[in-house]
Amino acid sequence: MRWFLPIVLLALLTTPHTAQAVQPDEILEDSVLEQRARDISAGLRCLVCRNESIDESNADLARDMRLLVRERLLEGDSDSEVIAFIVERYGEFVLLRPTTDGVNIILWVAAPVLFIITLVSSGLYLRRRDSAPDPTGDGLSETDRKRLAELLKE
Repeated sequence: MRWFLPIVLLALLTTPHTAQAVQPDEILEDSVLEQRARDISAGLRCLVCRNESIDESNADLARDMRLLVRERLLEGDSDSEVIAFIVERYGEFVLLRPTTDGVNIILWVAAPVLFIITLVSSGLYLRRRDSAPDPTGDGLSETDRKRLAELLKE
């Protein structure tokens, strides 16, 4: 029984937890709207923290964005309208998962295309290298061999 508490503490410390920065005064009374707000907030990037969602960030701007999301939901906007409003206001960088249309298609396609180009060029290089003549072979002419033999005798 004396090992129980340390094991529980270790389990709690090693279990991944998502940090929720939502303040109690931000939470909506309607649980359905609050869940929608949480779902939307999880997909929006904090512009201060960069790699955290606004739901996880303690930054003042993230709080303002969370309040804005909830305000728009209370006004009756759909999820896509709320996201469109936030993107219009803060730019497309605010999306944790960018769209796949317009100029962003270059970002989505560039990595796989560059990977394929690298694989093909590496394969061609290795094939060409294997078929190249052996550079360590004896490439001396008969006169060069005689001259080398004379130099080595001296």
